[in-house]
Amino acid sequence: MRKGMVVAAATVGALVVLAAAAFGFFDFGSFRDHLLRAHSNRLFGVGEPLAESSQRSISAAQAEAHPRALATVASGLSARVVTSEADAGSDLDMMALWPNDVHPRWLIACNESSAEEPGVQRIQISTGEVETILTGTESCDPLHRTPWGTIVFAEEEDDGHLYELLHPLAVTGVTLDRETGEASGGTGAENVVRRDALGFLAFEGVGILDSGVVYYGNELRPYLGAPGGAYYKFVPDEPLDGPTHLQDLSESPLAAGERFGLRLGLLDDDEDGLPDDYGHGTSVGKGEWIGPLSEDLKSEAEANSLTGYYRPEDLSLDQAELEAGRVRLCGNNTGNEEEDSYFGETICLTDGATEEALETTSVPQVQEFVEGNPELAMMDNIAYQPGTGNWILHEDGAQLQGNNDLWDCLPDGVDDDLQSDGCVRIATLNDLEAEWTGGVFDASGTCFFVSIQHNVTGHGVVIAITGWK
Repeated sequence: MRKGMVVAAATVGALVVLAAAAFGFFDFGSFRDHLLRAHSNRLFGVGEPLAESSQRSISAAQAEAHPRALATVASGLSARVVTSEADAGSDLDMMALWPNDVHPRWLIACNESSAEEPGVQRIQISTGEVETILTGTESCDPLHRTPWGTIVFAEEEDDGHLYELLHPLAVTGVTLDRETGEASGGTGAENVVRRDALGFLAFEGVGILDSGVVYYGNELRPYLGAPGGAYYKFVPDEPLDGPTHLQDLSESPLAAGERFGLRLGLLDDDEDGLPDDYGHGTSVGKGEWIGPLSEDLKSEAEANSLTGYYRPEDLSLDQAELEAGRVRLCGNNTGNEEEDSYFGETICLTDGATEEALETTSVPQVQEFVEGNPELAMMDNIAYQPGTGNWILHEDGAQLQGNNDLWDCLPDGVDDDLQSDGCVRIATLNDLEAEWTGGVFDASGTCFFVSIQHNVTGHGVVIAITGWK
């Protein structure tokens, strides 16, 4: 657009604002939302966003015949079914692309179900064929590919553990014993190990640096005055120098290390050198890492007054910051929107430079990024979009305004606040009981794989959304 046209458009826009204000009906928040939708192609790479959540709930027969009908996407985007096989886990959750994000051929996925059901499966992207890697996990939820070429997965249970998997294409039909952490049967059982060094809790969000430093949260709500779920950092005894591909699980940085918990608040009122403004009410700002902690991280949170949040869920690394040598992660706390009208929020955690993250003296800082509302509520999973810096938020709620949606949120710009510059609805489900989960982008940022969990078919459905400009 020519400069004169830009000035003219800006002038017209300003006159519209002034005229509306003069008549007393101008609402700037609505005007901002209108601008987000009107410029969605430039801001989000999509056509017209969806104006509202779907109110539909298709039948099991309809979903079996046309699983693509489980979702409606914004104009400019399209979706195809990756798998809807009957043996796909009914609660497929977080997924990782294998062998890499550039040319992925498989999805490795957690199935958030009981120990009798498949726990980790692999899905061939080209055919949708599903194979079970192992069973025996309880509520397998987070799953990620590590920078050193393994898969980590963990359980969303109070006594949940994190496990590491080598050569995921060579492991099939293995049975995991939760009590001992031993894997047996099938093929490739020797490629599975439990990582007790990270302690035990209800794992959900997991963010992994090249060095082997791991950030993670406890998916726990407040209860009778207890502070809710805390965030933790694992620092390996033998960190890696950079991305590599290990050939033996004994070489993994997750084999041994120490655990630390996040406690916000640095003010020292007594001038004794010790912060004393931590506790309820201090949930953003700067803080410190407390520890080392024992493996019983829930008990350690209460004993050390770690900062608590309402059900910390998924988190994701800000890849642009990581490439610049800085640590920034953003994650969701669901809240409890139906009973308490607490609609949840997305927070972002910084921890200095990547080399500082290895030091327990690094100064973590948390700030709110997206505040929930009745339309965008109970955020669960989150995905960073390469190339844009946008974030995809997955709803997992009580459908206050309709079915669960996917929201596309801008990064923070150069304005004064520290929050996202705005979000639009880019997809909605046509199944009242289903939720979006486990979304992950390929390296181009234009193909988004996501699971439709708890859907009406009773088995897993994964789709790929494309079309981002």
